[in-house]
Amino acid sequence: MQENFSLKPYNTFGVEAKAKYFVEVNNIDELKEALNFSKAQSLPLLFLGGGSNILLAKDFDGLAIKLSLKGISEKIVGENEVLVTAKAGENWHQFVLYCLEKNYGGLENLSLIPGNVGTSPMQNIGAYGTEIKDIFVDCNVLNLETLEIEIFDLEKCKFGYRDSIFKKEGKGRYVILEVTFKLTKENHHIKTEYGAIKSELANSGIENPTIQDISKAVINIRQSKLPDPKEIGNAGSFFKNPTIPLQQYEDLKQKFENIQGYPNGDFVKVPAGWLIEQSGWKGKQIGNVASHKFQALVIINATGNATGKEIFDFSTEIINSVKEKYGIELEREVNII
Repeated sequence: MQENFSLKPYNTFGVEAKAKYFVEVNNIDELKEALNFSKAQSLPLLFLGGGSNILLAKDFDGLAIKLSLKGISEKIVGENEVLVTAKAGENWHQFVLYCLEKNYGGLENLSLIPGNVGTSPMQNIGAYGTEIKDIFVDCNVLNLETLEIEIFDLEKCKFGYRDSIFKKEGKGRYVILEVTFKLTKENHHIKTEYGAIKSELANSGIENPTIQDISKAVINIRQSKLPDPKEIGNAGSFFKNPTIPLQQYEDLKQKFENIQGYPNGDFVKVPAGWLIEQSGWKGKQIGNVASHKFQALVIINATGNATGKEIFDFSTEIINSVKEKYGIELEREVNII
């Protein structure tokens, strides 16, 4: 247990913030010990995975717990199906690569997403036509009140777009220990329809892609558009893509004929990056903070010296700007601490 501990290395924005207490846990017994300490001291809790989806807007006056539970196991359940379970502290992209080496399909479109396995169900991470819920079986969680392990299946997780029970009624009540996915061993379902995957494959002269080809294409696309957090502080996509009623979209189209949208029944998903760019924020910098020059959806710690409050205030200005122009209120995808 360490006191007055800097969390700068534990968040991908690279902002300086201190935790009153900090501990790294490698197994459930250590986790329970830390939780008992926090209960005795009446301390609020902050669980840290890869630190890729948080913005530390101020110092944390509680106990920060770095979850470093590691391990991967497999269980063949059919001719074409395998269950793969990964502990919460496993790096997400390394886990995807592990599955690809085994030729297990289902995760390839989720390559190079930052963070750890344990945080993946929290907001139903997704990219290029795939979401966690598509391959999710269940996850083991620790009930923070009873310190008992519970199992949450697909239905119980209540997955939505970048959403789950862990962000709503279950927030602050559970910590995810491990996650199990159902993947294919062969006869993989190749998804190339979303984003620039088709053109990326065409550029490489690939007509019948493997899951490994899809992963490489996704990695190339992400690297071309998104900054590496190791080089410049960021948390990936900062905002959710808003979903608006079809009628509202039609009304906006009368005024902004080039507005982008992806219909879904009576609603339309509008790309947040397009709204931000059209509102004049792409590449714009204020003080230490900027919107990325290649992807307006990404806010960056441009100088490396930004505070969490500066980044939060910058995001607020973007929200206000988009709402004023389009009448659409953007929602932050990143968790504000």
